[in-house]
Amino acid sequence: MGRGFFPLDRQLGLNERHWSAGVSQLAVWLSGQVDFAAVEAILAKVGRIHLSDSTASRQTQHWGAGFQQAEAKAQAQAGQVDLQGGIVAGEAGNAERLGVAMDGWMIRLRQEEWKEVKSGCIFRVLAGEKTDPLTREPIEVGKATALSYTAYLGGPEPFGQKIWAEAKQRGWTRAADTQAIGDGAVWIWNLVTEHFYDSVQVVDWYHAKSHLVAAGQGVYGQNSPQLSGWLTEQETRLFEGHADQIAQTLERAVERSAVDREAVRGEAHYFETNKRRMEYLDRRMEGWIIGSGMIESGAKQYQARFTGAGMQWSRVGAERLLPIRSAILSNTFEQTWSRVDNSPLN
Repeated sequence: MGRGFFPLDRQLGLNERHWSAGVSQLAVWLSGQVDFAAVEAILAKVGRIHLSDSTASRQTQHWGAGFQQAEAKAQAQAGQVDLQGGIVAGEAGNAERLGVAMDGWMIRLRQEEWKEVKSGCIFRVLAGEKTDPLTREPIEVGKATALSYTAYLGGPEPFGQKIWAEAKQRGWTRAADTQAIGDGAVWIWNLVTEHFYDSVQVVDWYHAKSHLVAAGQGVYGQNSPQLSGWLTEQETRLFEGHADQIAQTLERAVERSAVDREAVRGEAHYFETNKRRMEYLDRRMEGWIIGSGMIESGAKQYQARFTGAGMQWSRVGAERLLPIRSAILSNTFEQTWSRVDNSPLN
C-alpha cells in the first residue's frame, strides 16, 4: 500500500520523491532551534513528514551556506558605504536612538575543544518605566526593543565588521544618538573605539557590581561582618558615578589592610579604567540603558542550541548554523530565507 497523502503535504508542495522548498524551510527553521533528532521527531509527530535527522543536518548545512552568503553581502555593502564617506547622499537623519551590546560565549568544537563565539545585539532605545526598588515609585528608564543579533566564531576583527554591518542595516548612521554596552572585556571596547567611537559607552551595571563584590572580599575577606555595610556604601557611590573614588578607596586599602592585595589592586585598576563608562545616574536620567540583559539573554539563547549535553560541532557545521540561529533570534528568518531561496548557492 502506498503512503497516504496528508493536508500538510499539499500545503507544502510535497511529493514522494523530493523535499519541497517548504519542507526544507521548515526543517532548517526547526534546526535553528532544536537538535536534529528533535527536528525528525517533531516533523514526524506534527506534520507526518518522515525526514531523518541526518537529512535535517544536510539541509541545514546547504541552506546555512546561503545564509552566510547573505551576511557577507550585507557586510560588503556596509563597507562600500564606508568608502563613500559614511552616510549616503540624500540619507536623512531621524530621532531614533540605537544601541549596541557585545559579549562572548563558549562552544565545543571537534578536535579544537572550547572556543569563543562573539555575539552582538543592535537594539532601539525607548523610554520605559519601572518601579524604584528603594522608593517604590515609578521612574523612567531606557528600554531595549527591536533586537537583532549576529555572531561569529573567531577573532574580534571579523566580528567587528559583522556587527558594524548589522548596525548599518539598522540605520546606525542616521540615528539621533547611540550607545554601546559591554562588560570589562578589552576586545569589546576596542571594537567600540573602532566602529562606535561616538556612542555613549556604558559598562553593564550588574557586571560592575560583581567587581565591587570581588573588591570588597579582597579588602575584608568573604565572611567579614564589615563587608555588607561597605558594599552598600560603595554601591551608592558607584551608581552616583564616583567610580574614581572607589578606585582611590581600594588603592588605600592595598596600602593598609587588604586581605588580598593583588586582587584589590586589579579591581582598583578596573574601576579607574572604566570610570567614564560608569556614570550610571547620569546615563539613566538621560534615558539610556545601564544593563546588558539584551545581549546576555541573546548569548543564552545561542547556547541553548549549541551547548546542550554532549554537543560537539565541526567548525563548518557551527559556522553555517550560526547565521540561521541569528536570523531566528532577530525575527528575520523568513526575510533572509526569501533572499537565499532566490539566489544561486555556490
